[in-house]
Amino acid sequence: MGSGFFALLDDITTLLEDVAVMSKVTAKKTASILGDDLAVNAEKSSGFVSSRELPVLWAISKGSIINKLIILPVAFLLSAFLPWLVTIILILGGIYLSFEGAEKIYHLFVDDEETEEEHLIKMTEAEAIAFEKGRVKSAVVTDFILSVEIIIIALGTVIGEPILTQIVVVSIIAILATVGVYGLVALIVRMDDIGISLMKKHTNEKSLLNKIGRVLIKALPKVIKVLTVVGTIALFLVSGGIFVHNIDFFHHIIPSSIPSIIMEFFIGVIIGLISLTVFKLVMLIIKQFKKI
Repeated sequence: MGSGFFALLDDITTLLEDVAVMSKVTAKKTASILGDDLAVNAEKSSGFVSSRELPVLWAISKGSIINKLIILPVAFLLSAFLPWLVTIILILGGIYLSFEGAEKIYHLFVDDEETEEEHLIKMTEAEAIAFEKGRVKSAVVTDFILSVEIIIIALGTVIGEPILTQIVVVSIIAILATVGVYGLVALIVRMDDIGISLMKKHTNEKSLLNKIGRVLIKALPKVIKVLTVVGTIALFLVSGGIFVHNIDFFHHIIPSSIPSIIMEFFIGVIIGLISLTVFKLVMLIIKQFKKI
């Protein structure tokens, strides 16, 4: 009886050791996509009035948690029984991400000069609520695709390990992806509030904490602008990476002399522009049919 108990403890210890090692390896392999996830979601969670930033971020975070709860069991089942379908899902997700990146560029150059902030000020309360729901929905959809990519990469790292190790390791990465990313996003979008709090507590303008508070307040708009650019680039990099690693045609046309990250970016841009053009044409055709 005692020997059975100690054998069980030994099995649990071995499992925990395996999980710790594999989690570390998997975290390293998913680090870049987590960085992209952070940039994209920080950009999507900004641009709201101060009182709505945390509620919006919480709504997106809840959507992200639901995404993980849906993706995890489906990913394990597909990986075991229909691995080819995982590739198709990734490619479709890549097309959406590249389309979203191209749409951002389109709005930057084609739309009128009125900024999003100016547009928000002119909105009625009902329009502002609808805008907020639209942004949350868009962020949750993007999170879903990025979550699929993170979980598939994590799953690929532990293929061949016992099923229990796979489940625990991939689940840990999924939790880190949600808590870590959205925790950092919350800190970023509330930088100005942290700065104001520091200035109120330390009113002496020469004090270090007062200066830090002023820096945080002034830095927030610049950080958001940088993250907007980085988030758009990340959409192209992630989508391009999906195409390059899952479509042999793209994988073989990349010259060895060109860094893969550059080719992934340009492939993401090209696919994004093509998908955006197709979308605009389809919408134009539908609009013409409605006039008939």
